[in-house]
Amino acid sequence: MDRSRATGKSAVMIVCASPGDQYQTYKEEIDLAIARVLKSGWYVLGEEVKAFEKEFAEYQGVKHAIGVGSGTEALHLALAALGVGRGDEVITVSHTAVATVSAIELTGAKPVLVDIDSEYFTLDAAKLEAAITPRTKAIIAVHLYGQAAPIHEVIAMAKTRGIKVIEDCAQATGTQIQGVKAGSIADVGCFSFYPTKNLGAIGDGGALVTNDDDIAKKIQLLRQYGWENRYISKISGWNSRLDELQAAILRIKLRGLDKDNLKRIQIAKAYDESLSALAKSTGRFTLPKVRPHTLHTYHLYVLQTAERDALMSHLKTNDIHCMIHYPMPVHLQPAYLGKIGLPGSMSTTEKASNTVISLPMYPELSAASVKTVIDQLSRFFGK
Repeated sequence: MDRSRATGKSAVMIVCASPGDQYQTYKEEIDLAIARVLKSGWYVLGEEVKAFEKEFAEYQGVKHAIGVGSGTEALHLALAALGVGRGDEVITVSHTAVATVSAIELTGAKPVLVDIDSEYFTLDAAKLEAAITPRTKAIIAVHLYGQAAPIHEVIAMAKTRGIKVIEDCAQATGTQIQGVKAGSIADVGCFSFYPTKNLGAIGDGGALVTNDDDIAKKIQLLRQYGWENRYISKISGWNSRLDELQAAILRIKLRGLDKDNLKRIQIAKAYDESLSALAKSTGRFTLPKVRPHTLHTYHLYVLQTAERDALMSHLKTNDIHCMIHYPMPVHLQPAYLGKIGLPGSMSTTEKASNTVISLPMYPELSAASVKTVIDQLSRFFGK
């Protein structure tokens, strides 16, 4: 179902993402699950969370999945479980949601940001070595837009130096690298279940996955005050718990995740097939590329064009609402000026922030709406 709203200018308003449409897709099952949880009388860290953790671990092909309050908290917990703290440095990218960097800051460690590559918008592994110092404790590789980061190259470099690696999979649930699920390759994988994600709750939620028994145990303690036994804190911890309602909803959506990701891939294919010749002939915009030997799950479908502002204005005039992910790199944001390490140029990151635009992309987006987007892009770039 495409629930784009009727307007006076055209038949529908096409939005960039629509979690409300996905609720309609799974409405009957979700409503029953919510009623089941409400009737149970147990609302935090109960049987629904246990079942979701088991099912998500099986989906990821790992030993452990731990449900938490959000994707940001998942990253914070991962860093804390790996012993990252004040005086340490953590390397990641600036072209990411600010949550990646804010999680590092929460530990007291210093974020050190490196540039992205120009093809895939993910961490440039060639820039890593220059960023590593004796204080480097961890690297967060961000799988962005559903695109895989060069995780094997990152791990190879980190392993020889005793550095831990975290996969930020907030935008990459279901993404695969050489047939293995993103998040299952490094020391810890972190996921967000924000409503617009490929696997989205109806509210906040997150999870961590790992094959390391000790890391899993520490995360389980940290997420609830360090309790091994109720009210007795074995270590210092805090509150980051996935609630039963969100877990029940996520269990339903997890069963349809691969099908929904396939719909995203099919929409991306329609964009690619209809726009590739125009992109090549005009040279005015570029389509997203897919890293070899990976499955891109298209959390976002991101074009790059120097004419972004004019394009967004044209699309908005025609009731097509796009977004920018992300309009300002973290290293240029007021909150982080002077507080982060910048060991090299950020030219590719800064160019991306001025040229990227995310087209409408969600499983329920209708073929008619996809065609409308394509027609308006063709009209703009075909002038």
